[in-house]
Amino acid sequence: MTEQANDTQPRIFKTGSTTITEDESTSGLTAEQVRDVLKYQFPEVANATINTRTTEDGQEIIEFLPKPGRKG
Repeated sequence: MTEQANDTQPRIFKTGSTTITEDESTSGLTAEQVRDVLKYQFPEVANATINTRTTEDGQEIIEFLPKPGRKG
């Protein structure tokens, strides 16, 4: 029987309509470090604003909000 080191819920990362649940590869990283990892698959997060909130049940949600840019 294995016990989890802590009983906190994994963080949820959101970018657009994509939701990513924290796993071993992201558990020790800050939101900025996760952004660096995700920017290769999701280029829009490279310059995104990071919005962090906690739900009533203690779930931490980290959203990457792309900054509006101009085309052309």
